[in-house]
Formats: sequence, structure tokens, C-alpha cells
Amino acid sequence: MPRLIALAALAGIAGLAALYLSGGARVIEAWALAGQQEAQGAMARGLRALRAGDAAALAGFLAVCFGYGFFHAAGPGHGKLLIGGYGAARSIGAFRLSAVAVASSLAQGASAIALVALGLWVWRLGREAMTDMADRLLAPVSFAAISLVGLWLVWRGVRRLIVVTRGAGHGHDHAHGHDDGAACAVCGHAHAPDPGAVAQATGWREIAALIAAVAIRPCTGALFVLIVTAQMGIFAVGIAGTLAMALGTASVTVAVALAAVTLRRGVLAGMAESAALARAQPVLEIAVGGVVAVLAAQLALAAL
Repeated sequence: MPRLIALAALAGIAGLAALYLSGGARVIEAWALAGQQEAQGAMARGLRALRAGDAAALAGFLAVCFGYGFFHAAGPGHGKLLIGGYGAARSIGAFRLSAVAVASSLAQGASAIALVALGLWVWRLGREAMTDMADRLLAPVSFAAISLVGLWLVWRGVRRLIVVTRGAGHGHDHAHGHDDGAACAVCGHAHAPDPGAVAQATGWREIAALIAAVAIRPCTGALFVLIVTAQMGIFAVGIAGTLAMALGTASVTVAVALAAVTLRRGVLAGMAESAALARAQPVLEIAVGGVVAVLAAQLALAAL
């Protein structure tokens, strides 16, 4: 099984590299943008039907909103960068990271609802002002927060690598026996990560930080739907459509989460010895954290 996971991870890396080098990423981006534009037109038609009193149009409108969320997530996005990077860097289960992906998408939808509600009825802002706020202010802040998460992963990896290196250099005879993960009775060091500690390595504060970093910037499509439905007097329909968009986005980020966990397990699958594994984990965390920090910083600067 470890070999199969490793081969799957290597095949995924090779496929992504081939996609990037062949220009396929730009093709996917163009496809996602075309899908968003088509979905926007369908949403507009659905809203006109709802305004005309066609109650049957609601199901179709929600389905289109879900599709818009899918195409929106399929293009370049900060949510995939953070969820994928975190899953590749940290010891977290596929189910838990998938739940984080869903929660972050729903939180992003909730931030759009809150922004429109405050903008329309408290701050008295128009559609252009709220969209401008999301693009010019909240987008750079969100990317900066993701960059900070990447730097935090680097710092954590460096700290763990130092601990592992010092532990490996304490120099005594390892012929005495003790269980992996338990503290050695002779030297007092733990020679391998404790499974319970690894399972608890991702606490609720980390999870909350991930969700908040994604949720800071609301989706522009969600803002459009919420503002239009508020003006039509059917704001509840806009909220439902926004949540459907969030679930459409989550369908992509969950796939990214599963791929990231599989990639990480594949990279580490061949390292059966605890010493090699203990060093590889922080190195991987440093590398992935650095990539996330640099890419997010570039996106933040481009959004200014």
C-alpha cells in the first residue's frame, strides 16, 4: 500500500508538472472563466424568472449558483492554495482537512452575506463600492494572511527540524529497547513521533486560522447575487444562492485537500525508518510553507 500511495503521488506531481509546462493551466483558467461567465448569465435569467413570480425557477437558480462556485474554485484561487499547502505540509487526516475545506467555503459565503448586509443597511454602500472593497482591501488582506500562515509553517518546520537534529545527536547506545514514541528511560528522548501527538498536531486554533484566512475575501459572484436579491426584496434567495455557491466551491477544495493528503503520504511512504521520517516531515513543512508564503505574497502585491 505505501508503494501504491507513493506511485500515485509521483504520478500526480508529474501530471501537474506536465500540465504547467504545456500551458494547460492557462487552458483550464480560460475554461473556468468561460464557465463563470455562462453561469452569471444563467443566474441573471433565473433572477428575472423569480422576480416574475416563477417559484419553480428557484431550484434551477440554486443549481446554477452551485455551478458558478465550482467554476470559480476551478480557476486561480487562494482557498486551494492554503488548503492544499496545509494538507501537503502538516500531518492531518483526509476527512478532517475536507471538513476544513467545506467550513472555509461556507465561511467565505458568510463573509459575503455579512458584507452586503452591513454595506446596504448600515454603511449605505452601493454595489460598486462593496465590490471595490472586496477587491482592493479584503483580497490583499486575505492573501497576506495566507502568506503569514505559510511563514508560520516554515517557522514550525524549522523548529521541529532543530529538535529532531539535536535529538539525533545526543549520542548513546541504542541497543536498549523501548517503544517508538515513548521517552527513552536512558536518555529521556522520544525517538519517534508519538501517534497521539501527531493526531493532535492540528489544533482548533490552527483550523480557525485557516478558515479565517480564506473567509476574509468574499466571492465577487456572491456579492452580485446578494446585492441584486436585496434590491429585489428576496434577500433570503440570495443567501440560499450564496450557500449553494459555497458548496460548489467546496467540491473543488475538498478534491484539492484529498490530493494534498495523498501527495504527502506518498512522499513519506518510502521512509519506514523513524529517523528518516522524523527529518523528512519538518523539511516538507518548510518547503511547502515557503511556497505558500511566496505565492500568497505575490498575489497580495498584485491585488494592491
